[in-house]
Amino acid sequence: MGATSSSLSELASNDYLKRLSGTEPINPMDPYWNQLLSFSFLIPVNSTDARLLEESTAAVCRNFSVNNTHTGNFRSLIHNFLVRSAELKASAQCDDNIFIWQTYNALFIIRSLCKYFVEYLSEELLLQQFDCKPPDPDGSVPELAEGEQMGSLAEDLLNSLIELIVDVPVLNFTYALHLEALNTILTLLSIQMFQPQATSTFTIFRFMMQGKCAIHAPLLMKALLWNYINQEKIPPELYKGTSESSSMLYDMTAAVASSFWSVVTLGMGSKPKPVEEDFSDTLLANQSLLLILVLTNHCTSDRGFNNPYRQALFSFTDSQDTSNPGPTRAVPTFKIDFNRLYTTLCLTLKDDQNTLLFYLLLHQNMHMKAFILSRTNVDQIVLPLLRILYEAQERNSHHIYMALIILLILSEDDVFNKAVHQIVIKSVPWFKERPLSEITLGGLLILVVIRTIQFNMARMRDKYLHTNCLAALANMSAQFSDLHPFVAQKIISLFAQLCKKHVRLVEQIRQSATNSDRGTESEDDMDHDYLADLNVLEEVIRMVLEIINSTLTTSLQHNPNLIYTLLYKRDLFTQFRTHPTFQDIIQNIDTILAFFTARLEQNGKNISPSEVLEIINEGAIQFRKDRLKKFPELKFKYVEEDSPEEFFIPYVWSLVYHVSNMYFNATRIVLFSLSTTDT
Repeated sequence: MGATSSSLSELASNDYLKRLSGTEPINPMDPYWNQLLSFSFLIPVNSTDARLLEESTAAVCRNFSVNNTHTGNFRSLIHNFLVRSAELKASAQCDDNIFIWQTYNALFIIRSLCKYFVEYLSEELLLQQFDCKPPDPDGSVPELAEGEQMGSLAEDLLNSLIELIVDVPVLNFTYALHLEALNTILTLLSIQMFQPQATSTFTIFRFMMQGKCAIHAPLLMKALLWNYINQEKIPPELYKGTSESSSMLYDMTAAVASSFWSVVTLGMGSKPKPVEEDFSDTLLANQSLLLILVLTNHCTSDRGFNNPYRQALFSFTDSQDTSNPGPTRAVPTFKIDFNRLYTTLCLTLKDDQNTLLFYLLLHQNMHMKAFILSRTNVDQIVLPLLRILYEAQERNSHHIYMALIILLILSEDDVFNKAVHQIVIKSVPWFKERPLSEITLGGLLILVVIRTIQFNMARMRDKYLHTNCLAALANMSAQFSDLHPFVAQKIISLFAQLCKKHVRLVEQIRQSATNSDRGTESEDDMDHDYLADLNVLEEVIRMVLEIINSTLTTSLQHNPNLIYTLLYKRDLFTQFRTHPTFQDIIQNIDTILAFFTARLEQNGKNISPSEVLEIINEGAIQFRKDRLKKFPELKFKYVEEDSPEEFFIPYVWSLVYHVSNMYFNATRIVLFSLSTTDT
């Protein structure tokens, strides 16, 4: 490192790094720091090469962690960054590219060292690295000043990074600095991945949730959301390091730009054409989103903590809403343009992290939820959700569950349930079973949810998934309208598939019960599994029948194709007419089918499908609903689990591991198993 460029092979023997990690303390005012922070070298292009970089500097980091306890050089490095950062925040240096470059480089080294500390040291030893001071002139080891708490410099660093994100504008030559600030905060908070203890016990998290860092929570969340909304691409100036330019400014800062670009994109700046799977050109938006998820999903259930970031995210309002909030409504933490946020969500919903943000906003921010449900273009948010479910085999289970839960929350609103059947989708190119044209959004939703159930039919014990799928359909069933013939067929084919499974399972139980040699522990366990499967299966069948019944009793006139399909498949209900679990609902369906069967028989046997539909439409108008037994309205409401952190904390950090463009040592991770969290 230093003013000359370096390669991976040279890093371990680099004079500047050797001095930094050596046994001699370096005064914070030493000219060495300006020389150290004037480095430029290409960073590896992918996570594999990033690992090589870490391995190349492992000895430096290891020596630094040992010698810093005597030299206090980490404190001097942070001091240099804090001084530069303070000047940047005062906006005096925002047009000084060299100054920004050195500030960025200081932070990059800080993050690299912090990453080693986080992965290999306990939190106590990590904080000690911040507290170490150079020896006094007499050789004695200085102690903390009066009133100075352990790790206070770490808190100062975090606070400075937050202020940088909030106060320094995102410009071409501050883009990389913003990105590095986000990465450093994520790196320090990633201690959760490497230590098997509750979040509330980490001093670093207490620094973020309380004290001077917490004061900035609303402004930080607003800045992070703006970064996400803007989806700003890495400026062209940061990846033209290999191009010629006659501009004096460009010539002067070419090395800076090359260094920026290389670090930001793990070396993609040296390639003429970015490879999509290796490169995201909206990294600032991505890292901002990840930090939002990390901050809002920790310290949510501990009574000793009040998570200010969570509170800020769940109470911000629409900057375009000019209505008077009224005296009884809480004062919003900040305001942001809901329409722009909604547009960004619609465009990015294909990924886990974006889906998770949408879930948090829909479930917890009542202002945003009301805005989303009032949209006339709700298809723009629903279609990406349906595609996630349709491509379930390519997704992880967490992503599928999030998409399902979002649909369930949306289905709690009757206006939404009605609106989806009024929006006509002209084509759905990703739906491969058959061409779909002029199908309603509601019809497509039903098709995809049923397909999700069928896709998971082999895992019938996954009751949670089936329950959420059917709960969403149940909530919508009273508003099912003008169902496409293919949709009606899929509803009944699902019931037929469940019927066949029921017959097979009952037969397995019967054979097991008549086996004269049974009685071993393993056979008893098998019997118990069969009965458990039967219980779950019958609950699913009951819900499907309730959905059919709800549609028929509330929207009979608007669903001739469903009646047509039921008449064609009426023999399916025979096996359940005397079954105590289904008998009451079957009676309603039988009453309706008997009515329409009689009307069809009055018109003879040789009638065309179009004539059948005409008879059904006429009969639906004349059918008296008072002949049917009334059932409670189907309404299911999503309720978050009692201990959501058990699900969300490992999930969020697995996302950071996979999509943050940062390398983490998988062998050191204890929070989650990579085999179960692949994204």
